[in-house]
Amino acid sequence: MLFGAHVSAAGGAWHAPANSAAIGGDIFQFFSRPPQGGPAPELTSDVVTKFRAAMVEHHQAASYLHTPYFINFASAQTRIAKGSISIVRQELERGSALGVTAIMTHLGSGREVGPDQAVAMTIAGLLEVLKGYAGDTTLLLENAAGAGAIIGDTFEEVGAIIAGVLKKIPKVNIGVCLDTCHAFASGYNLRTAKDVDATLKAFDRAIGLKFLQLLHLNDSQVALGERKDRHADLGDGQIGRDGFAALVTHPKLKKINGILETPSDAQRPKDLAWLKKTA
Repeated sequence: MLFGAHVSAAGGAWHAPANSAAIGGDIFQFFSRPPQGGPAPELTSDVVTKFRAAMVEHHQAASYLHTPYFINFASAQTRIAKGSISIVRQELERGSALGVTAIMTHLGSGREVGPDQAVAMTIAGLLEVLKGYAGDTTLLLENAAGAGAIIGDTFEEVGAIIAGVLKKIPKVNIGVCLDTCHAFASGYNLRTAKDVDATLKAFDRAIGLKFLQLLHLNDSQVALGERKDRHADLGDGQIGRDGFAALVTHPKLKKINGILETPSDAQRPKDLAWLKKTA
């Protein structure tokens, strides 16, 4: 298990590996485009070369992209739904050009169309994203915190979406990024070793642990099942350090990397050092 954090790529994607190394990360996550919207910086051959060289120079074992926040496959507005498909496909292609291991995406909200139609639209959107895709970067679906009509707040819903995609494209490269804060806020307890084991068994039943490819290691400001997305630094939230120690030492997670998306930049080097020592 390797650890890192979400880091800035301001000034060019090639700065991200150095920013990760500076805080003690062996892996990292970043945005390749503005997360709130706007045009993506061009990935010229020079940018790609500099990024790949920086990965080697700063001893980074893997990198991950996060898609913009506005993705919504189940929007009733065609412009947003089709735009989401286009952006996620672009990020897969951009990730493949850079040599990124995986991209992760939120799925959106079913508020405008209802839960059943939201799942159907999400499956259809993902199938369109993946149609003809031949790159090496994996698409990861991130579980949600359960606020409102958000898509993917239960393991069963994520599992149904993946099953729907695999029914049409059986060999597609798809997986899950499990966010601990989101899971906890949605009612999956992670406070103790017993809780972690029970939650992973629930994940395995609904989705399959073979699809789990990345962890977002975030504590939660809100209580179990409160259905709000409020990240906290490790040990400063409702999950607590015992829960994270149980996660990073769990025998079924040995090969699953972990990324911090915690709120305090100053705390991240300490949390990364603690994770490495604990794992």
